[in-house]
Amino acid sequence: MRIRELLSTGRPSISFEFFPPKDDDGFEQLRQTLASLRELHPTYVSVTWGAGGSTRRQTIELVTHMRADFGVEPMAHVTCVGATRDELQSVLWKLSDSGIENVLVLRGDPPRGEEGFVRAEGGFAHASDLAAFARQYFKFCLAGACHPEGHIESPSIEDDLRHLQKKVDAGCEFLISQLFFDNRLYFDFVARARAIGIGVPIIPGIMPITNVRQVERFTKVCGATIPAELMGELRRLQDDPNAVLSLGVAHATAQCLELLQKGAPGIHFYTLNKSPATRTILTAIRTAYPPARAPAGT
Repeated sequence: MRIRELLSTGRPSISFEFFPPKDDDGFEQLRQTLASLRELHPTYVSVTWGAGGSTRRQTIELVTHMRADFGVEPMAHVTCVGATRDELQSVLWKLSDSGIENVLVLRGDPPRGEEGFVRAEGGFAHASDLAAFARQYFKFCLAGACHPEGHIESPSIEDDLRHLQKKVDAGCEFLISQLFFDNRLYFDFVARARAIGIGVPIIPGIMPITNVRQVERFTKVCGATIPAELMGELRRLQDDPNAVLSLGVAHATAQCLELLQKGAPGIHFYTLNKSPATRTILTAIRTAYPPARAPAGT
C-alpha cells in the first residue's frame, strides 16, 4: 500500500528504520527486532541502502520479504552514490516487480574513506534527479529526506530549502527528517518549509540516545546538535550505560509526545536494528496515539 495513503487517515504514522546486517548474527538480531516491533503495528518500515550502495542486494531482499514474513509495509532506500542511471533503473525494476510500492530517494553519503560525494559517471548528482527519474518511469510512492538544521554541506538554510523544494517538485510525496533532539528545530523547519510552498507531510525522525559516544559520532556526521543541558547530563552519566539509556528514552518519549500533541503526522524511529528503547517509548505513547496502518489483508 502507498504510504502517502496511510498518512491521509488522520492518525499519526509510526515507522521504523533498519539497515541490512553484515553477518548471520546481525540478521538473527534483526529478525528478533522485527518480531518484537511488529507487535506494535508500525505503519511501515524502511531499509537503508548502505554507504555507497554497499548493501543494495540485501536491501532488495529484505524489503521483498518483509511484507510476506512480517506483515508490514516496506519502503526501500535507494541512493545515487556509486550507481549509473542504468544500474538504478535495474534496481527500481526489481523493486517494482517484487511488489514494492514505496521508495525513499536519497543522494547518499560517500563510501567510508572518501571525503565528499562524487557523481558516478552516467549517474545522478542529486536526490531530486533520482526522484524525477523514478517518477517518469515508475509508479512508486516517493519519499525524500529533509534536515531541520540544514544539510551539513549546504551553504545556508535557504539554499537547503530550495533543494528540498526541487525534491518535492520532482515527485516526493512526503518527507522524513534527519534526527534532532530539540523539537523547536523541527517546528521552525516546518514553518519555513510551509512558507515557501512545501505542503507535503514532514515526518520527524527520532533516534533514542542509548550510547554517548555513538550519538556524538552520529551527530558529527549528519550535522545535528544536542542541547547543551542534555549533553552535559549525558556526559555526567556516560560511565553508567543503564542511566544513559534511561535518560535517552525519557528524552525521546517527551519529544514524541510533544511532536504528536502539536500536530506532527507521525514519528520515524532510527532503531539501529534494536528494539528495547523504541519499544519502551511506543508503549508510553501508543495508547494516546494509535498509529495509522494498512487494513488487514492489504
